[in-house]
Amino acid sequence: MTGYAKTAVLLAGLTGLFMAVGFMLGGQGGMLIAFVIALGMNAFAYWNSGGIVLRQYGAQEVGAQSHPQLHAMVARLAERADLPMPRVYVMDNPQPNAFATGRNPAHGAVAVTTGLMQRLDDGELAGVIAHELAHIKNRDTLIMTVTATIAGAISMLANFALFFGGRRDSPLGVVGTIAIMILAPLAAMLVQMAISRSREYEADRIGAGIAGNPKGLAAALDKIASGAARIDNHAAENNPATAHLFIINPLHAHKRDNLFSTHPATENRIKRLRALATSGASPWDDDPPSSPLQKPRPGHLPH
Repeated sequence: MTGYAKTAVLLAGLTGLFMAVGFMLGGQGGMLIAFVIALGMNAFAYWNSGGIVLRQYGAQEVGAQSHPQLHAMVARLAERADLPMPRVYVMDNPQPNAFATGRNPAHGAVAVTTGLMQRLDDGELAGVIAHELAHIKNRDTLIMTVTATIAGAISMLANFALFFGGRRDSPLGVVGTIAIMILAPLAAMLVQMAISRSREYEADRIGAGIAGNPKGLAAALDKIASGAARIDNHAAENNPATAHLFIINPLHAHKRDNLFSTHPATENRIKRLRALATSGASPWDDDPPSSPLQKPRPGHLPH
């Protein structure tokens, strides 16, 4: 199953779970009310989530004058990816990390930490930025906003149902209804995490194609994971719901894949990228652009 198909199936499952909790809460009427609430929450998240996350991390927008090399690198990679120039932000944070946000490519933004710029060479930094541009290109920022919103709505409804008792005439009975109310938020969280992991693998693959250097991204992931494991990201700890946005989990999660991880194991991602570099196969779904970037070298921006 492709990454897109898996995401579609998981989103459908998450939506179905949400509708089921609404039904348990108030029958068809409750399901309709829950649906309307979800639409409102998604509309708010669609229009405002990007700006909210950037403010949470104190991200400052930078331009060609203040950060000429970074701005030029993003511009070149965006052109390579056939994307509009995203807004570029820098977070004053010693932990090496990065994320992308924005409801669509026309409103995309890439944010990197000062720690990331200090620890990576240009080839590695290009791989990270290309990964984030892949998220924008694939509209993952919107997908993850929707999944986070639906998962939050399911938890809210489940708590509401537990407080007020749910439907006494549920076909599952009282015990079954209570079980659904307890397990639904957990299931929603697991689906959200599964979608996040699927999109990270896809962004690695497409990002490697944008940068033209899978080994650069692999080396960057290794450095970022090492730094993130040792350096606290206090803003992320205060906003754990945004952890899935980062290229590497900023919350010191376990390295191995498990149901409760928002990211794939870094070792698995590096292994896939190195295999891609060794095979020589194109990471692109379609034919690559006609003017590929030269392979980045330490101390040099891609041209």
